[in-house]
Amino acid sequence: MHNRKQSYPISNKSKSKFGRIIVVTGARQTGKTTLVKSVFKNFKYISIEDPITVEDYKKLSASQWGNLYPRAILDEIQKEPQLIESIKAVYDQFDDSQYILLGSSQIMLLKKVKESLAGRCLIFELFPLTLPELLTNSWGDDVIESYFQKILSQKEVGDLVSILLDENYSNKTRVYDYYLKFGGYPAITDNSLSTSDRYDWLRNYVQTYFERDIRDLAEIRNLEPFTKTQKLLAINTAQLTNYSQIAADAGVSSKTVQRFLEYSNISYQTITLQAWARNSKKRLVKSPKVHFTDVGVLRTILNKKDDLNGHEFESAMIAEIYKQAKNLNLNNSFYHLRTSDRREIDLLIETEKGYIAIEIKKTENIRAVDARHFKNLEYLLDKPIIHKYILSNDTEIKYLNYGVVAMPAVQFLT
Repeated sequence: MHNRKQSYPISNKSKSKFGRIIVVTGARQTGKTTLVKSVFKNFKYISIEDPITVEDYKKLSASQWGNLYPRAILDEIQKEPQLIESIKAVYDQFDDSQYILLGSSQIMLLKKVKESLAGRCLIFELFPLTLPELLTNSWGDDVIESYFQKILSQKEVGDLVSILLDENYSNKTRVYDYYLKFGGYPAITDNSLSTSDRYDWLRNYVQTYFERDIRDLAEIRNLEPFTKTQKLLAINTAQLTNYSQIAADAGVSSKTVQRFLEYSNISYQTITLQAWARNSKKRLVKSPKVHFTDVGVLRTILNKKDDLNGHEFESAMIAEIYKQAKNLNLNNSFYHLRTSDRREIDLLIETEKGYIAIEIKKTENIRAVDARHFKNLEYLLDKPIIHKYILSNDTEIKYLNYGVVAMPAVQFLT
C-alpha cells in the first residue's frame, strides 16, 4: 500500500480548532476511505450507501449523534444531504464532536456543504497518486517531496546534478514509466497484477464513471453525446479547446460541450487550464486547454496502448504537477499562455512572489531553440518570473538562454 498519509495534511489540520468537520472529496477509487480510516482509527465508520442502516442514521437527532457517535467518518455523504444538516447541528451543540465527510461527487457534495457548513469545515481534494507517493511501498514509508514541490514551497533544493548519478535512479525511472502507462490510481499499483489486469480495471473504471457518476451528477439518460464529447476532449487534450468544433463532431451544441466539460471537471476527470490574459495591451489567445487528471484514464478513453504523443505527454506532466501542487495545499493558480503570433508557455503557476513558467517537450534531445518562447516573457506578465523550466525526456540538465533550465521530467517530479 503506497503512503499518502504524510504527503497529505489532513491529520495535522484535524487537530486545529477549525478541523472539527473535514470534508474529503475527489474521484472514485483515489483512496479516500483507506486514507481516513488509517488516519482516524478511533472514529466510527458509517457507509451512507448501506440501505439497511442508513434509514436508522437519518432518524437520529443531533443529541443522539453527539452522544452515540461524537467522532465518525460518513462515507458517500452526498447520497443523503439531510445528514449534513444533522452534522451541522451536532457541531453547534457539542464542542468535542468531530466528523470526516467523504464524497466522490464534488457538485452534489460541495453545494450542500457550502450551503450548510460554511465556516465550519475544511475541504480537502484527493487525486490519484503522485510520483513521490508511487515511490513508497507502505504506510510506514516517508513520502519524499519532489524537486518541484520543494521549489513551490520555497525550500532549499541544492545544486542540480545529473539524475544518472542518483542512487535511486532506476526506481524513479521505473515508477515514471509505470505512471506514463497506467496513471496513478491506487487499486492497480499492486505488483501482483498483470498488465491485462490493469487495463481491465481502467476500462471498468471508465465505464462505471460514465454509467454511474455521470448519470448521478447530470441526470443524463442518453450517455452517447457525453461519451463522444469526452473522447473528443481526450483527442484534443493539451490543445486549444474549440467548443464549436467539438460540438459539431459530437452532434451537440457548444453550450452542451461546455456543460459536459464542467461535469468532467467537477468529477475530477479533467482539469481546464484557463489562458492567462491579464495584459490588455498584448494580443493573447483566450481559449482554455483541457488536461486529463489521470493518464491511465486518458489512454483508456482513447483505447491507446502505445507511446503517448506530444500532447498526451504534456497532459500527463501537467496533471502530475497539478496533483503535486494540490497535495501541498498551497494557494496557487494555473494557466497556459499563448500569443496571437503562436508564442506559448504550456504552464504558468502563479505564486505570491511571481510565476513559475514551464514548457514541456516529449523529446529526448533538448536544443537551444526550445527556449525561444521564453524570450521577453517578463514583458507580458504582471509579476516577475521566479523560475523557468523545460521538462523533457532528455537525461541531461542544460542551461539555456533567457535563464531557462532544461531538466528531465522524471527528476523534476520525483
